[in-house]
Amino acid sequence: MSNDITAQSPSHTTIAHRKLPMGALLALATAVFTTSLTETLPAGVLPAMGSDLGVGESAMGQSVTIYAIGTALTAIPLSTATAGWRRKRLLLTAMGGFAAANTVTAVSANYPLTMVARFVAGVAAGVAWALLAGYARRLAPPHLQGRAIAIVMAGIPVALSLGVPAGTFLGDAFGWRTTFWIMTALAVVLIGWIVALVPDHPGRRPDERKPLLRTVAIPGVGPVLFVTLVFVLAHTILYTYIASYLDHVDMDGSTDLVLLVFGGASLVGIWIVGARIHGRLRALTIAATLLFAAGAGVLAVLSDSHAMVYLAAILWGLGWGGSPTLLQTAVGEAGGEDADAAQAMLVTLWNVAMAGGGVVGAILLDVLGAASFPWSVSVLLVPVLAVVIGARSHGFPARRGASGE
Repeated sequence: MSNDITAQSPSHTTIAHRKLPMGALLALATAVFTTSLTETLPAGVLPAMGSDLGVGESAMGQSVTIYAIGTALTAIPLSTATAGWRRKRLLLTAMGGFAAANTVTAVSANYPLTMVARFVAGVAAGVAWALLAGYARRLAPPHLQGRAIAIVMAGIPVALSLGVPAGTFLGDAFGWRTTFWIMTALAVVLIGWIVALVPDHPGRRPDERKPLLRTVAIPGVGPVLFVTLVFVLAHTILYTYIASYLDHVDMDGSTDLVLLVFGGASLVGIWIVGARIHGRLRALTIAATLLFAAGAGVLAVLSDSHAMVYLAAILWGLGWGGSPTLLQTAVGEAGGEDADAAQAMLVTLWNVAMAGGGVVGAILLDVLGAASFPWSVSVLLVPVLAVVIGARSHGFPARRGASGE
């Protein structure tokens, strides 16, 4: 991925070492925002969507699941099939897919059609997620690549802190369909932004492409992928059904405010990670896991107090906010020359976890009730912490090389 940087003239390289291409990186961050918000937006308007389409909340929760399934099923094969495409063309294709899928969702009065549109949006996400972190790395000089990824991944907590609460508010005020029309408009604006400001880069030549499954055997890749799968599963169980959980603790009118607090804490989390990731990836990942576990513990035993629920949202957000940057950076460094393949596998498992979280959450809601969510999260985070602590040589090393920064 360094060929485009090393081929620059010395003067251009010097400039690149002084600053990041913020216009381009913010466009990629907005693409991340679009993918993340499109995926999670139903969480804030779940009851209204279900009522309008004639299904229950558990069934409507599968609109998040089917999106994740679309991404999980297609990220690796589409990443392989489009490996030779120029990066800008591929990103524009993905954003066009979001515009089309959100338009169909906005006008659909039919549950199966809505689910098809959500699946298509997930396919577009699979294309986007498989290239965005690598794209960010290619736009930055080597010593700033970790920071570039942090900037791009900031789109996730921004979506959670501003997008989902705003979408929930707009959905309550003007109807949930309005929120999806806004997502369509955002994708159209973003397409123009990408055309204007994001530099193009070539795809990978056939002789540069490695078998994807080979990357699992690389030391460190397996632990990072496991942590990704289980950590995201725990998060999705709680986040997808947060409205149902808040109804259980008599805070059904506070979903948008709780999500706002959670998202604000997520922004702080990603700021801390972006500032400290150099040399501290392992410590930050352990801290993120412990903070998330602490938030789940508060929800499990102290949810009688509304103030404690907000405290739990803060702890959860602090733990979650920087996790995409931590995991993307960890798998990229562990993968080395096969970083692109490792990223595609991380995207697949991330969305397997998203899909699994929707299904597992629905089962827990129907069988054990919403009170089971924080306990389930606590159980899942035990092996996550064990693997992060154990992977001190590879994956989450105690001492990192310079490759990532």
